[in-house]
Amino acid sequence: MAMRQTPLTCSGHTRPVVDLAFSGITPYGYFMISACKDGKPMLRQGDTGDWIGTFLGHKGAVWGATLNMDATKAATAAADFTAKVWDAVSGDEVLTLAHKHIVKSVNFTQDSTCLLTGGNDKVLRIYDLGKPEADPHEFPGHTSAIKKALWCNDDKQILSAADDKTVRLWDRNSTDAVKTLSFDSSPSSMELVDGEILVITYGKTIAFYNALSLDLIKTVEAPTSISSASLHPDKDFLVAGGDDFKLYKYDYSTLEELESYKGHFGPVHTVRFSPDGELYASGSEDGTLRLWQTAVGKTYGLWKCVLPEELVSETTDPVYNSTPVDIKA
Repeated sequence: MAMRQTPLTCSGHTRPVVDLAFSGITPYGYFMISACKDGKPMLRQGDTGDWIGTFLGHKGAVWGATLNMDATKAATAAADFTAKVWDAVSGDEVLTLAHKHIVKSVNFTQDSTCLLTGGNDKVLRIYDLGKPEADPHEFPGHTSAIKKALWCNDDKQILSAADDKTVRLWDRNSTDAVKTLSFDSSPSSMELVDGEILVITYGKTIAFYNALSLDLIKTVEAPTSISSASLHPDKDFLVAGGDDFKLYKYDYSTLEELESYKGHFGPVHTVRFSPDGELYASGSEDGTLRLWQTAVGKTYGLWKCVLPEELVSETTDPVYNSTPVDIKA
């Protein structure tokens, strides 16, 4: 008998949730950060959604957020023309990096010594976090706002997706664009899985590329305009969400749609698998984050009990962390 998905709902944000990211697996489990238009990014325990703290200091919508692998540092990209680096353990702001326009994307190198940023001023920048007063390394070339920028190839190269309908691969040392992919609409999201597979969404298309050669592997067409897609760490499944409030799950090898269900009360802006692949998180225009089980009915995190379907009320939707308290008043 098919089990019904019972998501854990993480409330606390007051505006649309536009980006989320997981840390790697640490001795304390793994963690999740969410970016929200309320300007108050939140840190949570990844497997339960339990609220840990809120990073206070931005004066505008936060468009991008990330954690380093061991969840000791966080970085955020915001509409106040800054990127900020935070101590993710204490919640303290470590650095503010001033930009010339809205910042949309932040990404740490594997060793957490450098931060890559991108945004509406169309320039990629690398900041050396050990020398924050030094001028950043700049990569001009995009002709519209940059949506997402990621390190790849052991931090020797950079991938960027922009509203000029391109995804570009850059050489870190020469600052040259090595390769450009062009699309018929702006890429809405980009994810790098295991440094090998690049997941790009544009329009209703979810496309998979070899991350090093940028050769197309396969695409799948969804029934709605897709804002974000994520590939399971074992590359078994992918999930996607977009304009029709639904979440879609596909088999990666056959691209068959396995399930779809209404996940939120507004468009889905971001979806990501956890580092252990046991769950995926979604963030929406409705101001919530939801956690979903990859294997429904498995005892994991706060999903303790397995009830026959007829005993699960249609209204069962546990809400945790309904009243978060800020780290710093």
